[in-house]
Amino acid sequence: MNDEAMHDEAVPPPAPAPAPSVPPRVSLPAIFWGFLVIGATSFGGGVVAYLRSGLVGRRHWVDDETFVELLSICQTLPGLNASNMAILVGDRLRGTAGAAVALAGICLPGALLMVAAASAYSAAQGSGTAVNAVLHGVSAAAVGLVLAVTFQLGRKTLIHYADFAFVILTVIGVNVLHQSVLLVLAVVGALAIWWYRPRRAPETGRAP
Repeated sequence: MNDEAMHDEAVPPPAPAPAPSVPPRVSLPAIFWGFLVIGATSFGGGVVAYLRSGLVGRRHWVDDETFVELLSICQTLPGLNASNMAILVGDRLRGTAGAAVALAGICLPGALLMVAAASAYSAAQGSGTAVNAVLHGVSAAAVGLVLAVTFQLGRKTLIHYADFAFVILTVIGVNVLHQSVLLVLAVVGALAIWWYRPRRAPETGRAP
């Protein structure tokens, strides 16, 4: 057996690349209704938890990996995460029309409820103690929802030690050094891209 044959036997064939997830076929009314429900039942900072529960857990429109990728895009773009996510998911499902109905669905309940809440808040300014108590309770629940979805996503996306290092660097940059979120994401994102860059396999065979 010559060296070339031994080399071919020693090196296994490369594993096939994972097939990209194909978005399901969803009708425009279903997209509008799905985001309408999310917009009507999400509160405060817990909207990320509601988005994951509705899009990944209940309707299976995206998987966890895709959700994290889209959420990363939402965090780096101006605007609200909820509306940005609606546009990205709607576009993924049905293109421009899907993005439009998703945005309308998630914004409509909030707009109507905020008008009603503003009117109620103005009318209840004389009894501010009860209103403040309700707001504090909703804020605590929102923090709990954010922590819950962070734990759920972290179990599936934080795999390598480098992932935890990037999380720590982000927390230090925002909370300790008090840098802007955009600057921290740009620096940490550049480091992550460099760290996870494609690398060539080492040459094991001998030159002929």
